[in-house]
Amino acid sequence: MNAPIPAHRPIQALPDQLISQIAAGEVVERPSAVVKELLENALDAGSTQITVRLEEGGVKRIAITDNGRGIPPEQLPLALARHATSKIASLNDLENVSTLGFRGEALASIASVASVSVTSRTPGAPHAWEIVGSHAGTVAPSSGAFGTTIDVQDLYFNTPARRKFLKSEQTEYGHCAEVVRRIALARPDVSFSLSHNGRTIDHWNVSEMAKRSAHILGNDFAEARLPIDEAAGPLRLHGYAGLPTASKARADGQFFYVNGRFVRDKLLVHAVKAAYQDVLHGDRFPSYVLALELDPALVDVNVHPSKIEVRFRDGRAVHQFVFHAVQRALAQTSATAFGSVPAPLTAGEIGAPAQTWRREHEQTSFGAQLTSTFSPSPYPAGSRYDNALGVAQDTASYGALFSSAPAPAAPQATMAAFPQASPQAMSNEEFPLGFALAQLHGIYILAQNSKGMVLVDMHAAHERILYEQLKTALDAQVDGHDMQVQSLLIPVTFFADAVEVGTAQENQDTLRKLGFDIGALSPTTLAVRSVPTLLKNADAQTLARDVLRDVREFGGSRVLIERRNELLGTLACHTAVRANRILTVPEMNALLRQMENTERADQCNHGRPTWVQLEIPALDKLFLRGQ
Repeated sequence: MNAPIPAHRPIQALPDQLISQIAAGEVVERPSAVVKELLENALDAGSTQITVRLEEGGVKRIAITDNGRGIPPEQLPLALARHATSKIASLNDLENVSTLGFRGEALASIASVASVSVTSRTPGAPHAWEIVGSHAGTVAPSSGAFGTTIDVQDLYFNTPARRKFLKSEQTEYGHCAEVVRRIALARPDVSFSLSHNGRTIDHWNVSEMAKRSAHILGNDFAEARLPIDEAAGPLRLHGYAGLPTASKARADGQFFYVNGRFVRDKLLVHAVKAAYQDVLHGDRFPSYVLALELDPALVDVNVHPSKIEVRFRDGRAVHQFVFHAVQRALAQTSATAFGSVPAPLTAGEIGAPAQTWRREHEQTSFGAQLTSTFSPSPYPAGSRYDNALGVAQDTASYGALFSSAPAPAAPQATMAAFPQASPQAMSNEEFPLGFALAQLHGIYILAQNSKGMVLVDMHAAHERILYEQLKTALDAQVDGHDMQVQSLLIPVTFFADAVEVGTAQENQDTLRKLGFDIGALSPTTLAVRSVPTLLKNADAQTLARDVLRDVREFGGSRVLIERRNELLGTLACHTAVRANRILTVPEMNALLRQMENTERADQCNHGRPTWVQLEIPALDKLFLRGQ
C-alpha cells in the first residue's frame, strides 16, 4: 500500500529544538553513544581520573565525573549550545584535529533528548557552578570538586518512539561497558571507574599499556602477545599483536586506535588480516591492541558523526606500513626469537628481537636427512609399540652432547637405551629446542632442553619450514635467481580431463615460475617432468593437480600475486613428513635446528602450535615432588 503524499508546505526554517533532535538521531544512537561522547570530552579536558555511573543500562542515568580543567561559569551556556566548541576555530583547525571531540554537537544533541545538568569547577574557583536543561538555563552556584560532572537522566523521555528501539537493560549496559573498556584501553595513563546500579563493576588504576591490556583483555591475551613499536617517517605503530595460537572464533578482541581514537577502518583491518594470513587461516580471528600515530593533517576524522571511521590522505602507504610492521612482529615467532619457549610470558619477557643463530653442528637440512636410509623401528612390526618410539640409535655425532649409551637392539630395550643428555651441554642456550630423545607414536618428537621437555608435532613443523623455504625461493626470482627444480628420471604421467590439459598448456610460464614442468602427452594425459627441489619427495601427481586447480580457478597471474601463499601452503602440506614416518635421531635433530632458524616456526600455516614446552617445575608438580 502506497503512503499518502504529504500536503505541500512552504520552505521554512526548522526550530532549534527539532534541529538538535535530528542531530541527536545521528550522534545519540543509544546510551553507549552518550558515554562515548562524554568520555571523549573528559579526556580532551586533560582528565587523569574519570568515574562513570550508570543506572538501568544508561537509559535512566549516565553520570560522568572527571578531574579535568573544568568550564568557567560564563561558558556553561555555550557548552550546551549547538555548534559551540573550544577545540576548533577555523578550517585549518578542522584539517588538523588533534582532539577526540571537535564538532560542538554532542552536548546540545544529548540535551535535546534527555534531562542534562552540567556542574563544573575550574582550578582556583571557590566553588562549582551548575547549569540545568539547555543553553537557556540559569547558571547557579553549586558544590563540587575541581573538574566537571555531566548528569544525563531519562534518555529519550521526550521522544518515546526512539526509546522503543532500545534493547534490554543488560544489552544496553553491555554496549556502555564496552565503550568504557575501549577508551580505557587507549589511555592507561588515566584511571577509570565504572559502576552500574550502585555497584562498582570495574576499576583501572593508572598503569602501563602492558598491564592495562592484560586487565581488560585478560591473562590469556597477556600470556600470548607480541609487542610492536615501529616508526617510519610520520607514522608510528605500537601495541600488542596476539599470537596466532591464541586466535578466537569471534573478532571481539580487536582494538585499533588512530591518534588515540578507537576506529573500525576497513583499510587497517585488511592490513592486519593480511599480515596474519601466513600464520592464521580459516575462520579464526586474531586479538590485538594497536595504536597508529601520525600527523593529524594526514587523516580525516570528520567522515561520520560517530567519528569511528577515518580517511587517510595516503591510504596505500598506511596500509603497507601497518602490514609490514605486524608481519615483522609475527615473523619472530620462532624458538630463537625470545631465546626461550612458548610458555606463559610476562611483559618483561616478551620483546627481545629475533637473533641470527650460528650453528657449528647439524647444518644438514632436514630435507636432505629424509633422503637417507631410515633405520627400522626397534619394535616388532604390528606390535602396539611399532612406530610409537623411534629410539635414539646413533649418538656418535653428539659425543659432546650425550653420554655414551648402547643402541637398542630388541623390544626389551630398557631406559638405559635412550641417550642421556649432559647437564653441562644442555645448558647451552644456542639450541633452544634441545636435542631429540625419541619419536612418539610416529607423530611427535620428544626432545630435552635446558628447561625441561619439548614436544614437537613433526608434520606441522616441517610444513612451516617448507612453506617458508618455498616463499623464499619464489621471492628470489625477483632478484634474477631461478627456482631450483628437480628433474624426474622417469616422468610421472596421469589421466587428466580436457580442462586440466588446457590449463597446463595455457599457463606454462606460471608453472615454470613455480618450478613445475607439466606438459601434455595426449588429449587425456599429462606428464610431470620436474618439480621444485624442495618438493621432490612429495607425490608429483597430487602436487600437479593442486597447482593446476589453483591456476585454473584464479588465473595464472593472480595465483602468483593474490593466492600465492595459499598455494604454497597447500604444496608444503602435501610434502611435509607424514605421521608414522620413522625418523632417526639425526633427522629429528636436523628438524629441530631448522625450526630454530625458521621465521614463524612456532605455528603451522593454519595457526596451530608446532611445539610445546613442559618445564621441570611443571614435571615436578605432576609427580608431587617436593610436596
